Amino acid sequence: MFLMVYRIGYYVPLPMIDQVKLAEKMQQAQSGALGQVLGFVQQFSGGNLSQACIFSMGIMPYISASIIIQLLASGVMPSLERLRKEGEGGRKKLNEITRYLTVPICMIQAVIIVQSVMGPESRDGGMGLAPPGYDNGINLWWFGLAAVVTMTAGTVFLMWLGEQIDEYGIGNGISLIIMAGIVARIPDATTALLMDSTTGTIKASVFTLGGAPGEISFEKLLVLAFLFLAVVVGVIAMTKAQRRIPTQSAKHVRGRRVYGGTRQFLPMKVNAAGVMPVIFASTLLILPWFVLNILYQFTNLEWAGSLASLFQNHRSWVYNMMYVAMIYVFTYFWVAITFNPKEIADNLKDHGSFIPGYRPGKRTADYLERVLMRITYVGAAFLAIIAIIPNIISSELEIPPAVASFYGGTGLLIVISVALDLVQKINSHLVMRNYPGLTEGD
Repeated sequence: MFLMVYRIGYYVPLPMIDQVKLAEKMQQAQSGALGQVLGFVQQFSGGNLSQACIFSMGIMPYISASIIIQLLASGVMPSLERLRKEGEGGRKKLNEITRYLTVPICMIQAVIIVQSVMGPESRDGGMGLAPPGYDNGINLWWFGLAAVVTMTAGTVFLMWLGEQIDEYGIGNGISLIIMAGIVARIPDATTALLMDSTTGTIKASVFTLGGAPGEISFEKLLVLAFLFLAVVVGVIAMTKAQRRIPTQSAKHVRGRRVYGGTRQFLPMKVNAAGVMPVIFASTLLILPWFVLNILYQFTNLEWAGSLASLFQNHRSWVYNMMYVAMIYVFTYFWVAITFNPKEIADNLKDHGSFIPGYRPGKRTADYLERVLMRITYVGAAFLAIIAIIPNIISSELEIPPAVASFYGGTGLLIVISVALDLVQKINSHLVMRNYPGLTEGD
């Protein structure tokens, strides 16, 4: 029901926006740099910038606020760092601060979007989509303010929906909203890939080899199908991959019985960060484009325009190199705040367990940190490869980025990772109630 409400709001348009003219402009922009940016934002936000609806921004502002708070709580602000270490109570307080920070971020991003959509075409890079009579003067300001408030309320409502799914549903609510937005756009991407928009039939180039540049041919379909299967298998393998650290518990003699002395394993996931580094990196790489674009519009500085175009073009090597670097940075950052080797070593020591060959305490913590750094490097490399696959195939195969992102890249990574996490949570609930799990045999 929560996801259904989200999908309904996806099609509720903003007031005083010429939706027909907007659709025409978005159709023209799909193959350009602006279309790449809009498609990228929509993929990670669960929003719909191309239709100017009440959920246009999705939950991107909440993700941005989460990034800021987690960065500040990792040693930048001692007060937030103390809250992070206080357990459940501190976590709730940090979530509350994140929600408060989401609102001003929403309003800033909404002002940028509304100014771009409703502003006159003659100045400030506007699209001129306000109807006649509402495109200047007090009417433009009044309905622009209404659109900003509506979009902010829509994002806050989505944030609330995600929290309700967390509390009363199964799985991570924010991740499920992002997944629902990605899955809902797959039919449109398939139609754009295979169908001719003018005749409504399958493209003739699909049944030919070596089609004209920009057309989808049979060999390109085979490459996309291979990438789809390879990414699915790779994501599942890397999500399930573990580095098992052998541990042994000390023997305890109580009366006539001997306890402990058993061998167990401490599982360390290769991709412990999941999809969060990709989302964080893509979010931060969008912000420079907004800032540089506004700077170029108001100052006409050539260097700002050149940098803005680089951040727009997802096919450029500069963007991809920065993307890979940001993924590595956020992978190590996320693992550092979610996995504390010293705390794990202390817990092992308190429970009378140890890693064979390493003394309890600092030696064990150093060993765990060394193993963690090595497997995190592999996990970050995998995330970086998956993230830039759409950019590469979009450039080499001349396939629209909106289509390439679904059939070999981050979109599949998010969908598969969230689906695996959802199945795991459902299994845990079933087993807890003495039911067989979804993945168990009869």
